[in-house]
Amino acid sequence: MKFNEKLQKLRKEKGLSQEMLAELLDVSRQAVSKWESGQSYPETEKIMALTDIFGVTLDSMMKDGELQTDSKNTNAALYWAARGSFCEYKSKRTFYGLPLVHVNIGFGTKKAKGIIAVGNIAQGVISIGLLAMGLLSFGLLGIGFIGFGILAVGLLFAVGSVSIGAFSIGAVAVGIVTVGAVSIGVYSVGAVAVASRVAVGDHAYAVIAVGRVAQGVHTFIDTSAAKDFSSVSAEEVRRVITMEFPGTWNWIINWMTWFLG
Repeated sequence: MKFNEKLQKLRKEKGLSQEMLAELLDVSRQAVSKWESGQSYPETEKIMALTDIFGVTLDSMMKDGELQTDSKNTNAALYWAARGSFCEYKSKRTFYGLPLVHVNIGFGTKKAKGIIAVGNIAQGVISIGLLAMGLLSFGLLGIGFIGFGILAVGLLFAVGSVSIGAFSIGAVAVGIVTVGAVSIGVYSVGAVAVASRVAVGDHAYAVIAVGRVAQGVHTFIDTSAAKDFSSVSAEEVRRVITMEFPGTWNWIINWMTWFLG
């Protein structure tokens, strides 16, 4: 077995892509590809790094013949044990150079980049991962045009424990139109709602504030026994919003007042 065959065998046994092995060695993927095809040969220091990574002897790696495990190398076993199990799949079909589907999950840094990307770190049109970045993102940290996550950041729409976006829903929501336990925005609804224009909540702070406790230029205090805002006139709130902020979209006005009396 020649060097290039050994390298390819070892890499595949460990489930590494050429790109992943290249990152470990601090070389380009093209360099790894040329080594495996026999077009070129790595420098001695890179061969030594390979033996350390895969736990084989230097002689068996460089000379034709079978590979031999290096019994003195304890680092490789610890390294692969630390990596844990992992899975990677990359579709052969591509779109503008990106695979249609790239899945790369497991322990450690697992990067996935594709039209549909699933990985510890995922980047794509549709992204799912611990850190997800894309047009539509789902993750522990989701960043995208539409983001979902424990911490969600969305250019248009965000849903998460902490959400930041034009339209945000979360325990803590920050944006233009927001809904949350703590809601901060231009138009906000929440237990504590703070807004530059209209806020509706138990505690509301805005130019137009509707709440059981309300502070602002125009305040509407809920005095209903059921505490359901039935004592506040939806029509009156609509009128004041239209007067104070002409040009406000009707769907925002309707959304801010639909549950009022």
